[in-house]
Amino acid sequence: MRSFKEGGTMQVAYVVRDLEAAMKRHWDTFGIGPWDIYQFEPGKVQNYIYRGKPATHTCLIAVTWSGDTQLELMQPLTGYSIYDEHLEKHGEGLHHIKLFYADCAKAVENFTRQGYPVIQSGRIDEDEHYYLDTEKDFGYVIELGNAGRIRAAERVYPPTA
Repeated sequence: MRSFKEGGTMQVAYVVRDLEAAMKRHWDTFGIGPWDIYQFEPGKVQNYIYRGKPATHTCLIAVTWSGDTQLELMQPLTGYSIYDEHLEKHGEGLHHIKLFYADCAKAVENFTRQGYPVIQSGRIDEDEHYYLDTEKDFGYVIELGNAGRIRAAERVYPPTA
């Protein structure tokens, strides 16, 4: 079990067009992985919100740990989300940095008062995520999360024999 400092960086995430190719590239070139893969979609993600409305998008998420920092790759599949917005505006690349907050609701309230409202959010199992509208000031999105427990991955890359 990892422990995180309040407000500390816990994840660096990239949007990609082809998750399989991105995982293979990271694995083959740098040995980064293995990757745990999930499909996020309405029903699996509770309180799934995109720009103030119920989210209808589906995406693939792959995560792996490098020390105490999680690396994440995201590929949008259907619907429309902040990941699609990023691909249209910037192409593939750095999307967000995730900061740990034990009480995400309190942190969201604080950052909203500072002019950084939530643009997308949800919860899968015990894990909350809130993306803030920070790109105008930082060049990327800041995500807040509580590092809650999440179910086992749907599959792993590279596949185990």
